[in-house]
Order: sequence, then C-alpha cells, then structure tokens
Amino acid sequence: MNLHETFDFLREQPLLALAVGAIFAVTLGGMIKRATPRLGGLIQGLGNLSLVAALLLTIVQVARLTTGNDLALPQIGLPEQRVTGGETRIAMSNDGHFWIQAKINGEPYRFLVDTGATLTALSESTAAGAQVPTQQLRQSVMMKTANGTIRAELARIDELRFGNVVARDLDAVIAPGLGETNVIGMNLLSRLASWRVEGRTLVLVPNHPQVEAGKS
Repeated sequence: MNLHETFDFLREQPLLALAVGAIFAVTLGGMIKRATPRLGGLIQGLGNLSLVAALLLTIVQVARLTTGNDLALPQIGLPEQRVTGGETRIAMSNDGHFWIQAKINGEPYRFLVDTGATLTALSESTAAGAQVPTQQLRQSVMMKTANGTIRAELARIDELRFGNVVARDLDAVIAPGLGETNVIGMNLLSRLASWRVEGRTLVLVPNHPQVEAGKS
C-alpha cells in the first residue's frame, strides 16, 4: 500500500485516523518536550486527549453495533400487512419471507424483515430518496451478505413507520451491495414490546401503538 492509498484508507476510517494522529502528537510532543517543555507538554496533552476520545468513540460504537451482520437477500416479494388491535400482522410472501411496506421520513419503501441481521439496512437509492445521510463522523463497517462481504456506511434514520409501529432515531447502514433491497434488522425488532411468528404470519407488538401509517 503506497502513501496515497494509505491516506485514502484513513479518510474512510476516521476513528483509526484519529488514533494515528493522536499517537503521532504524543510522540512529537515527547521529542520536543526537552527543548520546549511547555509546547511539548501541550502537544502531548492534546495527543492523549485524542487517544481517549478515539477509545470512547470506539466503545460507544461497539455498544451500539454488534458483530455478525448477516443479511439474507432473497428475491423481492409482495408484502401483506394489517393492523389488528395493538398488533401489526404481516403475511408471509410466496418466497417464504416477510416483507413490510414502510415509510422513511414520509417516503414509502419496501423492507425485508431479517431476524439474522443485526442492523436495519438501506440501499443507496433508498437512502438518497429518503434523505438519510451517513453519520457526520463517517465510519465504514464490513457486512456479510448472500453476495459476499460488502462495505457499508453507518447512518441514522429520523423516522421509520409501518402499520402501527414507529421507530425514531434508528441506527442503520447504507449498503451499496444490497441492490434495491432494504432490510429491517434486530435493532428495530428489539425495540418492540414483542414479536413472534404464528404459522405464516409475523406479529409485531409495539410498546406504544401509533395510528396506522396512511390513516388519520
């Protein structure tokens, strides 16, 4: 890897770049501390603070995200969903999967429910259409899919709504390798009061049922 490729890699990994910069600052501060104690101490102090910040940010990220982001990517099916009492009930599609018609920031999109996926995932076109930006501190994660390992960018969905379920401030990834497929993962399902499968029907029970999407 040449110098240009190294800089490109560090631009895609800001936490790593922060850590590398902090180590460089600590080393530089130590080198000039003898000649200029005050300046050297200041540079070392800034480097140490940066190292602590990188460590804390990494801990926060690991706490929010777990490993094993495996996404199943079957063919697109036609979802059926209805609200019964306090439950959203989704019939299994002919392809053997559960599909949801949802709205992201008010825009309608179709999602595959994948209990094997840790995070909710958006295709690039969906993220662009629903105006879901990547996080300000850009960070990539590697994800395993049926088509192999892909690089995805962390993002946050302001509001995702379907049936009587509304999820706000939801962690997600924007994954180019998904094609046009969007995935609802366990980080959304775990917010619910409960969820279960009854025969060929997925039953989702929110903690606070909302007005059904599309109705007043």
